[in-house]
Amino acid sequence: MIYLDHNATTPLAPGVIAAMLPVMTGVWANSSSQHGPGQEAKRVLATARATVARVLGCKPVEVIFTSGATESNHLAVRGLLAGAAPGRQRVLFSRVEHSAHLRLAKALAAAGVEVDFFPVLPCGQLDLVAAKAMLGPDVALVSMMAANNETGVLMPVAEMADLAHAAGALLHLDATQFIGKLPFDFVHFGADAVSLSAHKFRGPKGVGALLLRQGAPLVPQSLGSQERGRRGGTENLPGIVGLAAALDLLGDLADEAARVAQLRDSLEAGLQNALPTTHVWCQSQARLPGTSYLRFGHLSVDVVLQRLERLHVAASSGAACSSGGSEPSHVLRAMGVPDDEALAAVRFSLGATTTPEDVAYVLRELPPLLAPLLQDELTLT
Repeated sequence: MIYLDHNATTPLAPGVIAAMLPVMTGVWANSSSQHGPGQEAKRVLATARATVARVLGCKPVEVIFTSGATESNHLAVRGLLAGAAPGRQRVLFSRVEHSAHLRLAKALAAAGVEVDFFPVLPCGQLDLVAAKAMLGPDVALVSMMAANNETGVLMPVAEMADLAHAAGALLHLDATQFIGKLPFDFVHFGADAVSLSAHKFRGPKGVGALLLRQGAPLVPQSLGSQERGRRGGTENLPGIVGLAAALDLLGDLADEAARVAQLRDSLEAGLQNALPTTHVWCQSQARLPGTSYLRFGHLSVDVVLQRLERLHVAASSGAACSSGGSEPSHVLRAMGVPDDEALAAVRFSLGATTTPEDVAYVLRELPPLLAPLLQDELTLT
């Protein structure tokens, strides 16, 4: 199987497995216990926390371990909102957030919180002019992604941080897709809270972190003494060690990002050359190095994915499945893309395990399967 769905999840790195196994078999005590085995677990936890802080450019005290990005996002938004001044109870989201995050926004609105959404431009970038106009003295928090999971577009994080802070609001950054693909530094990005998930950068599933600026007014959402009282529940020590190991193994991300981006560009150019009706969204924008979001004419994404499955190539759809079929991507809708085009959206996401041979195979095998279908489409129109 050629795996081109790295934005969904990534395979565990061998070095991560090697780091986790000794903890799973030999350091199984509760790190809150006072006996020897408990104190050994506590030391392992502290070492992992220090590694995460070193790699991501924050202080160890600013790292809160969670079950993944969804929990980190909810903890950041609900916790910072609860800690905001009484006159600041409005939250701003972008319209292209991950669907789980938009569900949080809907739940907050149903509970009486004032929630607003700032738009994106047709190119997929956040509309900073509109966002600035929406910021006011009643805004507690701006919550946005660092890079879009569908289009791969890199968002103007530093600019938004400046706008939010100038208005007296905090900035929460969902960096789930960004961290592990491009160099990241907590201080440089200027956010007050940053969410991440280990399985997006070859770590284990079920573990993530929230980086929280020291002094940010977070109210815990699950009570307990763990994580300095900010997130209750016994820490997932093997997962945390795996997360830290995955970050530590990333190495020089600039070189790896350049390698993956070159493969992505070769894939896009080859498909557009072989199938001229191929359209790539946000191709001229700064994007995640491995993300390619495209359509082949107006061919249904289901048809394309079926052909890819025949070729043993794993890719994904930009549409959300529902009991009534598929709905067009909310990201493309926010960009003003017509539904018939959005329903043709296919996402290839390349990563650390992608090779030039993988790209060459797709370029050799996929166009002959799609060309007759595209010719039929042209004939019908």
